[in-house]
Amino acid sequence: MASKQQTFDINQWIEQLKKCEYIKESEVKALCNRAKEILIQESNVQNIESPVTICGDIHGQFHDLIELFQVGGECPDTNYLFMGDFVDRGNSSVETFLLLLALKVRYPERITLIRGNHESRQITQVYGFYDECLRKYGSVNVWRYCTEIFDYLALAAIIDNKIFCVHGGLSPSIQTLDEIRAIDRKQEVPHDGAMCDLMWSDPDEITGWSVSPRGAGYLFGGDIVDKFNHQNSIELICRAHQLVMEGYKSMFNDTLVTVWSAPNYCYRCGNVAAILELDENLTKFYKIFEAAPQEARGPTGRKPAPDYFL
Repeated sequence: MASKQQTFDINQWIEQLKKCEYIKESEVKALCNRAKEILIQESNVQNIESPVTICGDIHGQFHDLIELFQVGGECPDTNYLFMGDFVDRGNSSVETFLLLLALKVRYPERITLIRGNHESRQITQVYGFYDECLRKYGSVNVWRYCTEIFDYLALAAIIDNKIFCVHGGLSPSIQTLDEIRAIDRKQEVPHDGAMCDLMWSDPDEITGWSVSPRGAGYLFGGDIVDKFNHQNSIELICRAHQLVMEGYKSMFNDTLVTVWSAPNYCYRCGNVAAILELDENLTKFYKIFEAAPQEARGPTGRKPAPDYFL
């Protein structure tokens, strides 16, 4: 009976969140507690089977996430992998992250969420998520519940043992996937080291490694990608983390691709967005989409019903 009640609740929360109506604080707590039970079972490098659709940064652009689902198909009809940066910058990080988390709880085998550099207590206090939680709920409790969940998100994913997916990039401290699997991920993102690099590093047209202008992570060249891919029998690295005006960008003879899924980033950059569909043969299909039309946006962040104490 309890299971049926939970299913009913999660379906109701999903419908509410899809309307950009954020759920009660007590419901957020219950959702996060259930999500933690699911995420703690996942590996640092989560195994995924094709077909799957890969998505890059969303950054709180809720209505563009709804547009993404219209282009790529609804979950659970489509199997999704989101490569982090669900929050900050956009106006609706609360609704964006909670919708994705609710879908994860409802369909744990059909949606995978990995951690980005913005899934961090320190970063979200600077770039918007903390302030948004405080504004919408009147306390920092929801921010605390969500940032605790960030600590449980996988660091990467591997599709059919051939395509490695990570938010940022590679690390000079990591040569094998097993070394990623050995990291203790249940912590705030460190300022340096392997876990930090996976979320902060970027590819560049260089040889070897270089200091990153971001102040965290590294720049890495095509030779580093070739070595890593060869050592781990990988055909492609798929990552997000960098704005790409065309939605996606292939590098190093198509051994690495950046996918960006936040159209008109920050509501002013004018870029298109992309998702990458992989069929059961790992054939790649890129779908380009633009920001949701103004009439589809409606009011942002409508309040939930009062959270009465019984």
